[in-house]
Amino acid sequence: MLSAYAARFSPDDPLSALEVGEQPEPEVPAGWELVTVKAAALNHHDLWSLKGVGLKAEQLPMILGGDAAGVTADGREVVCHGVVAGADGMGNDTDPNVRFSLFSEHHPGTHAERLAVPSVNLIDKPAELSFVEAACLPVAYLTAYRMLFVQGGFRPGETVLVQGAGGGVSTAAILLGRAAGLRIWVTSRSQEKADRAVELGAHEAFESGARLPARVDGVLETVGRATWEHSLKSVRNQGTVVVAGMTSGDPSPAGLPHLFFRQIRVIGSTMGTRAELRDLLSFMAASGVRPLVDDTYPLAEARTAYERMAEGELFGKLVLVGE
Repeated sequence: MLSAYAARFSPDDPLSALEVGEQPEPEVPAGWELVTVKAAALNHHDLWSLKGVGLKAEQLPMILGGDAAGVTADGREVVCHGVVAGADGMGNDTDPNVRFSLFSEHHPGTHAERLAVPSVNLIDKPAELSFVEAACLPVAYLTAYRMLFVQGGFRPGETVLVQGAGGGVSTAAILLGRAAGLRIWVTSRSQEKADRAVELGAHEAFESGARLPARVDGVLETVGRATWEHSLKSVRNQGTVVVAGMTSGDPSPAGLPHLFFRQIRVIGSTMGTRAELRDLLSFMAASGVRPLVDDTYPLAEARTAYERMAEGELFGKLVLVGE
């Protein structure tokens, strides 16, 4: 079957490790189902995989991708939750002692014509959402949903700062937060991306690192080193910073005086549970909010999509589509 996969590792030139070609059909263990992939979104995790982060040489070739929506053998239209809980995929995904992995880490990923998925990870696709829209949700949008409403616990009327407009998680946070009645502020180094964020629904946009008109109730932090100090200075006393990434590297120093003197809560967050994905899908269907898609590409043109993601000049998700 046609697939986009890591054939090797290249920390300095990840795209040189990408191949698009034939790979064996997926094995379908007991309790799993075969899904014909109709759409599969790209994430920066895929570039990290090509660099060799989280994978070992003996796992190669590894099919990439963590997001997918498709159709099961019996015709059911589904969204595939991308977190595999336990060695057999049947683990309790709310148990902190259960080992978790993502598709394309210990199991083949979603950038292929077909995909094996644990049955418990198959969630009915709402009729209101297209396959392309649904495929954007399990990684970036679920991450933003959990950051805002589960880990952050932000309430309508509160002000939340989203660091780094333009990325998948930050775009999702703008759309979801605005729909839920939050006041959303964003930062960006790009005036174009700042303007686009306001068009999407952000109430105000600021240059990265700029002093804000007032301290915010919470901050969504996925950038890391480049924005960490600003995040701590921007949140109110006893406010909350939710961290789900560090694309610019690990912050140093940590800003401990801010944390203990001003009693700031810092909470880690990664992806979300199956139940939270169901809630997100219901939220999208009921609210009319739809994920922002930058562009779509046939699976055979996956390299072009990966090149665009590596360039970084995106606003919204890139999605591979099957037949």
